[in-house]
Amino acid sequence: MKISLLNRQRTERGLRLWPVGLVLFLAFIAALVTAGSVFYAAWDLLGARGLKAEPRIDSKTLFDLVKLSFGVVAGAGALVALIVAYRRQRVDEDGALREATRLHTERFTAAVTQLGDQSPAVRLGGVHSLAGLADDAPTRDLRQTCIDVLCAYLRLPYIAETDLPDDDAAARHAYVANREVRHTIIRLIRDHLRLEERNPHSWQGHHFDFTEVVFDGGDFTDVRFTTARLPDGSVQSTSAIFRDAVFSGGTVDFRDARFSGGTVDFRRAEFSGSTVDFRRAEFSGSTVDFRDARFSRDMVDFDGAVFSGGTVDFRVSVFSGGTVDFGRAEFSGSTVDFRVASFSGGTVYFQGARFSGGTVYFHDAAFTGSRVDFGDAAFSGGTVDFHDAAFSGGTVDFRGAAFSGGTVDFRLTEFLGGTVDFRSAKFSGGTVYFRDVEFVGGMICFRDVEFSGGAVDFRGAVFSGGAVDISDEHVSNATVLEDPFEHPPAGLVLSPNFAGRSPSPE
Repeated sequence: MKISLLNRQRTERGLRLWPVGLVLFLAFIAALVTAGSVFYAAWDLLGARGLKAEPRIDSKTLFDLVKLSFGVVAGAGALVALIVAYRRQRVDEDGALREATRLHTERFTAAVTQLGDQSPAVRLGGVHSLAGLADDAPTRDLRQTCIDVLCAYLRLPYIAETDLPDDDAAARHAYVANREVRHTIIRLIRDHLRLEERNPHSWQGHHFDFTEVVFDGGDFTDVRFTTARLPDGSVQSTSAIFRDAVFSGGTVDFRDARFSGGTVDFRRAEFSGSTVDFRRAEFSGSTVDFRDARFSRDMVDFDGAVFSGGTVDFRVSVFSGGTVDFGRAEFSGSTVDFRVASFSGGTVYFQGARFSGGTVYFHDAAFTGSRVDFGDAAFSGGTVDFHDAAFSGGTVDFRGAAFSGGTVDFRLTEFLGGTVDFRSAKFSGGTVYFRDVEFVGGMICFRDVEFSGGAVDFRGAVFSGGAVDISDEHVSNATVLEDPFEHPPAGLVLSPNFAGRSPSPE
């Protein structure tokens, strides 16, 4: 009896059921309050002012009172039966869930055993069994467990095809078989993420941990992620397709990854409130393709990344209200391409970046109310190309930048009402082109700039309104072609404290 009581209490605690006595008491109180409320409402609606006294009652009235008494007793009994039936239903449902969970666990154990088998055919069967178990899982947590196991298989150590011995046929066959199992997992994940969220077999909203996974293929085209963690750590070769994928509110994480080959394709992907994280990643020969991608209130973070080869392509992408951060990145031989990209209300950071080679393209890019920040950047080689770009109401900030080599090209660029700030910049080499640039309104600031080498080309530059601040500027051993500040054209407004050039001391 005591054991039975303990078991019942455990069951009730598991189901979060209240003691039956308390439930019955509260149910009767609720029934009385409800009946009283209905009676009061009817009394008020009928406009009753009191009860008519009946010194004597007839048999019909007495019979009605008896029926009312039996009705109250029957109602109370029905209420008790309803509560007991509800609790029995809850217990039965919990028992069914426990039985389903037990059967799921048995099938899960068998599927995991298959997944660890030496035979590729058996492993493939285990993969499909786990996917089926995820579809039939009685709870969301059990489905997540199946997904975690599939992702864990992808995270197992994996030898790239290029590392296989040329004369070892057995190793190559094992590699091909293992790759087939991995690609099957990727395909099943993709197919389930393509389903609408209301579909009972959809895996949307679940977490996918791809930490340190090596993608030597795999197609995630047109999937929908709400949270995903992608390669993190020592990734030597990555190739995966996320074309037309949708990332909403999650994180695509490539922190500390090393890309030495392959392609990660995010073309036409949509990022809504997400974070794309490439912090401290190393690119030495790979391509990361974001062409035509859409970033809305997102963070694309390449802080501290190293580009010594390969390409990161953002051509024709749209950034609205988000941030693209290349702060402290090192460019020594890669291409980062923002040609024809559109930035509205967001920020592009290159603060503290180091350019010793490679090219960063902003050719034909459009900046509307955005901020492009190259503060404290160092240019000793390579090219930063703003040719034909258009800045409307935003800011281009080169404060404290050091130009000792390379090229920064603003040819045919339009600055419409924004700010171009080169305060405290140092030009000791390289070339900065302002040829045929057009400044319409806004503010151009060269305060405390030092020209001690290199060339700054203002040929064909047009200033229409706005103001230019070049106070405390120092020029020595530098070439300034068609300097508009030495002989200001009509309409060029210099800062009030401008008193001509201040040559550097001999």
